[in-house]
Amino acid sequence: MSDQIKFIVDNLNKEPFKKNYNLITFDSLEPMQLLQVLNDVLAEIDPKQVVDIREEMPEQTAKRMLSLLGILKYKPPGNATDMSTFRQGLVIGSKPVIYPVLHWLLQRTSELKKRAYLARFLIKLEVPNEFLQDETVADTNKQYEELMEAFKTLHKECEQLKTSGFSTAEIRKDISAMEEEKDQLIKRVERLKKRVETVQNHQRMLKIARQLRVEKEREEFLAQQKQEQKNQINEINTQINQLIEKKMMRNEPIEGKLSLYRQQASIISRKKEAKAEELQEAKEKLANLEREVSLKTNQTREFDGTEVLKGDEFKRYVSKLRSKSTVFKKKHQIIAEFKAEFGLLQRTEELLKQRHENIQHQLQTIEEKKGISGYSYTQEELERVSALKSEVDEMKGRTLDDMSEMVKKLNSLVSEKKSALAPVIKELRQLRQKCQELTQECDEKKSQYDSCAAGLESNRSKLEQEVRGLREECLQEESKYHYTNCMIKNLEVQLRRATDEMKAYVSSDQQEKRKALREQYTKNIAEQENLGKKLREKQKAVRESHGPNMKQAKMWRDFEQLMECKKQCFLKQQSQTSIGQVIQEGGEDRLIL
Repeated sequence: MSDQIKFIVDNLNKEPFKKNYNLITFDSLEPMQLLQVLNDVLAEIDPKQVVDIREEMPEQTAKRMLSLLGILKYKPPGNATDMSTFRQGLVIGSKPVIYPVLHWLLQRTSELKKRAYLARFLIKLEVPNEFLQDETVADTNKQYEELMEAFKTLHKECEQLKTSGFSTAEIRKDISAMEEEKDQLIKRVERLKKRVETVQNHQRMLKIARQLRVEKEREEFLAQQKQEQKNQINEINTQINQLIEKKMMRNEPIEGKLSLYRQQASIISRKKEAKAEELQEAKEKLANLEREVSLKTNQTREFDGTEVLKGDEFKRYVSKLRSKSTVFKKKHQIIAEFKAEFGLLQRTEELLKQRHENIQHQLQTIEEKKGISGYSYTQEELERVSALKSEVDEMKGRTLDDMSEMVKKLNSLVSEKKSALAPVIKELRQLRQKCQELTQECDEKKSQYDSCAAGLESNRSKLEQEVRGLREECLQEESKYHYTNCMIKNLEVQLRRATDEMKAYVSSDQQEKRKALREQYTKNIAEQENLGKKLREKQKAVRESHGPNMKQAKMWRDFEQLMECKKQCFLKQQSQTSIGQVIQEGGEDRLIL
């Protein structure tokens, strides 16, 4: 248990909790404070748990924590009989219950954060089957399940991308390398510009080059447009061929089989012409590409004076560049490490200087309080004089007499300073001893104050809990009072209505009787019964006439079908008569010839 508590305290003192506990203060926490610590750890895992448990009912707190622990798949030690003990211990803030929970949570905080995040989207809401009979609810539920599956897929892809090795450091390195390459390209472009400026009429040549680039872009656009139009022409030809084939299929009994072969021959000839056009365009495109390659090669020779690498030479050049790039990245990484170390050392130097200045300022303040201002300055002077003495000893070119006189002066100055500072140093020792005694007394008073404050805090929390309970009881009583008043008013209204109804019912005035609810309801019931009787009679009549009516409707449909058949036969007879007349007229013409 002691190892468990030590682990909990160490983790609570780290980021992001920063509780500043020790074993004694943590073990002396009150149940409410211990529950708040557990709630803070749960809130770090799931931000929705950020709650002040003093403003929440104990049952609600236990229900909320048990729900989250169930989502996180925490299994309390023991069997089923201990589950009730676990719930009760969680409500009252029992240490044997909360300590294992804290130990389990703090061991796997990052893993539980991920699980709590996924639980918000992957815990399926169970919809009863009777509600799924509605199409809207069923469609919404289906869409909800599809979105859940899509979230699973996207989350897996995100995790794969995180573990795929594309770290931010490598991306930054690649970006810096690309920036350097960009700088090199800019420098190369500037060199090429300088070389071009030495050529005569370079402005005119640049203008012509721009026009050539614009024309090439326009040529590419026109070629693309031409290809699109050609695809449309091909689609239209296909549609025309299909229509012709359909027409031939319809007219085949009259025109004969030769027209089909003619049409197929025409289709094949069109396809042949289209393929010939495509072949010609491909040849033209190949010739254009060959011209562009030769042009680019000549331009490269003019600018760089080197040949274009081909085949194995280009591969060797690329491998050489890759090796150089690897060496460059390693050197760049070493330089970055040196820069980082330099920045760290520089920052350390600044902190040490600042710390030295603060110590000097504190030392001067203490000297002023103790009445020995200038002690440190005197000590520095002594050190400076000693350094000056060493420097003087090292100096050459002076005579022995001057050096001996300087030594005597320095010794006399040191002895004077020591004699002057002796009583001050003695007094400083006494003051240091007194300062230690006062510091010890201050620590004792502080510990007494902390213990007293902890007791008062516990009493305050108990009083606040009692006040909260009394307020809730007062609110409940107020709600009961208002509910009772509302019920009384409702009963009074119902009693008044009943009294008015009774007066109207026993009244001798017929008009007053008609206003009674009983009379109105009786009248409405009679009207509805009459209406129901009429509807039943109408239903009976419809049922009796249903069979004859359906028979008559069928006969009418048969009559329409018969008339349509006669119409089609009449039209067919007329068309055959006209064809026979045409054939007869053609035969007569041949006889005349």
